Amino acid sequence: MSNKNVGVIGLGAMGLGIAKTLRSNGFAVHVCDVRPGAAEEFAKDGGVACASPAEVAAGVSVVVSVVVNAAQTEAVLFGEQGAAVAMQPGSTFVMCSTVDPNRSIALEARLADLGVLYVDGPISGGAAKAASGQMTMMTSATPAAYAAADHVLDAMAGKVYRLGNKAGAGSKVKIINQLLAGVHIAAAAEAMALGLREGVDAAAIYDVITHSAGNSWMFENRMAHVLAGDYTPLSAVDIFVKDLGLVLDTARASKFPLPLAATAHQMFMQASTAGYAKEDDSAVIKIFPGINLPRAANEDQA
Repeated sequence: MSNKNVGVIGLGAMGLGIAKTLRSNGFAVHVCDVRPGAAEEFAKDGGVACASPAEVAAGVSVVVSVVVNAAQTEAVLFGEQGAAVAMQPGSTFVMCSTVDPNRSIALEARLADLGVLYVDGPISGGAAKAASGQMTMMTSATPAAYAAADHVLDAMAGKVYRLGNKAGAGSKVKIINQLLAGVHIAAAAEAMALGLREGVDAAAIYDVITHSAGNSWMFENRMAHVLAGDYTPLSAVDIFVKDLGLVLDTARASKFPLPLAATAHQMFMQASTAGYAKEDDSAVIKIFPGINLPRAANEDQA
């Protein structure tokens, strides 16, 4: 089987970008997605639309899974028409989701029993970087898995960190990244909300902070969504309910205190239960009283 045949399962914001990047790098990309028509839409410009993970796996030597969580990853592998039954010994499964490191370790062992190699490979950078091939991968895998999948990893990401020789380390580093990402978004929302409450123009806050020491990548990126009043979910509130929950679960196992992560998690939980679960994670700002952006902020100043 040609090493230019690769599968991508999950064509959401990140998965679609990865599939397009691989296609532009000369790979024959086999895809599937739970949403009707998503795979066929991708294949219009080149690629192979498949009806199931098993069909994807039957035609490729490397399968890249870009789904939301561990439960969906297990369904991709071991559910009805799952990929595991169709993967040939020596083929490689690349797991890109944010999951409990212990779940990733267990997946590696389970696939090893089938002769299938495994890369613990969570991703970061957002949809735009996935589509441009500039996202970051935090990976750990056996030398054999790297040897089998390196050509795919290097084609789909701008930076591939190789953090260990077995599963677990990649997911641990991704959880640390998500701790920072979640706290930064929550802090950015809190800062913007305070400024608005004090009557400062939203655009002025944004301009000043993005040119000052208080800036962060998350402030610059997510508060732009707030100013536009666009809460289309590139990464939803409930993603950080999940991811910060994983952060806290990991720390709880070793009795390690994470006060800032715990507070941020409660903020995302509050936003979720208030009805913003499926909105962009920047919608966490809506938990603050009287903050209705962008129109109300401008009307208050009129």
